Amino acid sequence: MNEVRLHPSIRLPSDEQREHLMVRAAKLYYDLEQTQGDIATELGLTRWQVGRLLTEAKELGIVRIEILPRSLRRTDLELQLQQAFGLKDAIVVPAGNAIDSLLLMERVAQAAAAYLAGLNPKPELIGVSWGRTMSAVARFLPNNWNPGVHVVLVNGATHLHSTSTHLGSVAEEFARAGSGMASLLPVPAIVGKSSTREVLEDDPIIARVLKLAIESQVVCFGMGGINHQSVHLSNGYLEEADIDRLKDAGAVGDILGRFVGTDGQIIDEAINARTVGMKLDHLRDKQLSIGVAAGEDKHAVAAAALKAGYISVIITDEDTAQYALGLASGA
Repeated sequence: MNEVRLHPSIRLPSDEQREHLMVRAAKLYYDLEQTQGDIATELGLTRWQVGRLLTEAKELGIVRIEILPRSLRRTDLELQLQQAFGLKDAIVVPAGNAIDSLLLMERVAQAAAAYLAGLNPKPELIGVSWGRTMSAVARFLPNNWNPGVHVVLVNGATHLHSTSTHLGSVAEEFARAGSGMASLLPVPAIVGKSSTREVLEDDPIIARVLKLAIESQVVCFGMGGINHQSVHLSNGYLEEADIDRLKDAGAVGDILGRFVGTDGQIIDEAINARTVGMKLDHLRDKQLSIGVAAGEDKHAVAAAALKAGYISVIITDEDTAQYALGLASGA
């Protein structure tokens, strides 16, 4: 007869008896919240043996653990994203009945605001980009979400055209909601000459802000699609012909104002040399690099950012998540 030895004083004659022990250990641990040490004493086992029983109970399906967040989330896709891209965290919002792209963006922005407000410990210095998505995130931040926070804008945001929205005031809105202060980058996102960018970045005031952006260990940023609705077009940095040329060259969108291809590589070095702000490589060095993207026009650029390792935390919608996972699996 086969025997299973769990303790010098206990011999179990069958797998059925071992399963009985698994159930007892699981009830004591999960339902009665006893420690493994207490369970070991009660069952006459060692702590290692109790741990092994609990592990086997999960492997055999005797114990099933479900994560049921109070807010609607696709935790299955979140886990797949973390595994596929080595992320620290992922938040995936169901599309539901959000046919309107603006409504979907606001759902994702609300999730991003909740994530930022829930960070523990709270970052004293946080870098942010600007744009429609980040402006929406700022609107959803609860009052006093991070008391005394210092918010730094990581890329240029001075508009060349007058617009009805204030997409460049994201850092100020983040700071205001956190009763903190903001360091702005009062220069255009893209200038006319690379020599102009070099002069601007050498200026002591601009250099100080860029240094803060690099020093920030938490950065939250949106991503832009490659189309004629680009904020870089509406704000006067680029023309329609520039967008068309970038798209033809393989650009899938922009990250921090820098246009990238499917692997996250810079597509146009000439435009990149005229772009003012933190370079993309610095995103890989952050403790948390939080990318926020929603909508079909962000599918490709979000996938590129994930593939290039620019993101350690993704906050997005389920269709964008499935698109990125499809590319990662070769589907």
